[in-house]
Amino acid sequence: MSSESGIQINVTDRDGVVTLITSNPSQENLMQLLYDNDMDIEASCGGCASCATCHVFIDSDWHSKLPERDSIEDTLLEFQEHFDPESSRLSCQVLLNASMDGLSLKIAPEE
Repeated sequence: MSSESGIQINVTDRDGVVTLITSNPSQENLMQLLYDNDMDIEASCGGCASCATCHVFIDSDWHSKLPERDSIEDTLLEFQEHFDPESSRLSCQVLLNASMDGLSLKIAPEE
């Protein structure tokens, strides 16, 4: 599934529309990939893990394949109205790598 230009991620937006987007080498994390593809995340802190405006829900098939949240990410997410202890992630804290090809996620509702 991986293309020469990058990994492919399945994104469900807030309206339920699924879009397949492909990363490029300049994108280090999911937030950059989502933001660059106009996937309706604000990312107001620019990826510093201080705002939670890049909140996403990772598909359950991928939970065990990604590194766990750290304490800063946990703290920010726990205060979000739509926090899901299993699926919630700050997309700025999920670094892209080839093993993530085919990942599915949903953009969290705005707070």
